[in-house]
Formats: sequence, structure tokens, C-alpha cells
Amino acid sequence: MAAILATQPIFQIHADLAAITDLGRTPYGVRRIIDILGGTVTGPRLTGRVLPGGADWQIIRSDGAADIQARYTIQSDTGARILVSSEGLRHGPPEVLERLARGDNVDPSLYYFRTVMRFETSDPSVEWLNRILALARGQREPNAVRLDVYEVI
Repeated sequence: MAAILATQPIFQIHADLAAITDLGRTPYGVRRIIDILGGTVTGPRLTGRVLPGGADWQIIRSDGAADIQARYTIQSDTGARILVSSEGLRHGPPEVLERLARGDNVDPSLYYFRTVMRFETSDPSVEWLNRILALARGQREPNAVRLDVYEVI
């Protein structure tokens, strides 16, 4: 069977995050919103920056997993603007999640953080993004998130 995922990331995202806005327990779980302040995009297929103004909407489920939905904009070094829509999960052992919640740097191999990504752009220089799906492996940092983005091939 052929591989369905590229072996190397097509780019990496480092997004700076605001403090968590905790909306409390709703019927779905603990609702949180984390504003995206900006960031960088580097890699062989895309370089640029994450524009301020996006956000990560999370529900912390009863099993402790974070159900993640993020929307934000990347601007490439050539000026192309790309809408990113991402849905994913982050979970792990309770003691690891507690360390993440405290803002500790935690080895990403100790927890699961994956997202499915789709892109939308009108710029011909990066229109290939309109026609792919990507999977990202994430790492939460105290005030940021890192994503290694792989194309589903």
C-alpha cells in the first residue's frame, strides 16, 4: 500500500497565543478561547507569517481531551493571504495535561496533539493549498503552539 502522508513537513507554524479566556462549563464541556497574536511560517513549500486576529476555540471534554477548532490567516512572504481552518485533539495522561496547564515545557511525545487542516486562498502562487488536506503534529508551549504540517498525498 502506498504512503498517504508526506514524510517531511511542508512547513512549520509557530503561533504566539494570548492568555486563555475561560468561559466555564457549558453543556458541551469547559469552553475556552485562545486568541492568536501572530507568528511565523517556515518550510520548503511555504514561508510567511501568521497574522493577528485568529483564535483557537476549545472544549475540554469530560475525559480531559481538548477538542480544538482554530481559524486564522497566514500571509506568505510574497503577500498571498491564506485562510487556515483546523480541527484536532489534544490529550494525554492527567499529570502531563496538568503540566501543560501550568505552562511547563512538556516533551510532545508524552501527549497526543494532532489537527486536520484545510486552506483557502485566491492567490495563484499558492492555489495548490486549495486542493490539499494536511495533518499537523502539535506542541504546546507556555505562550505559543508549534505545528509540523504534513501534506496528505
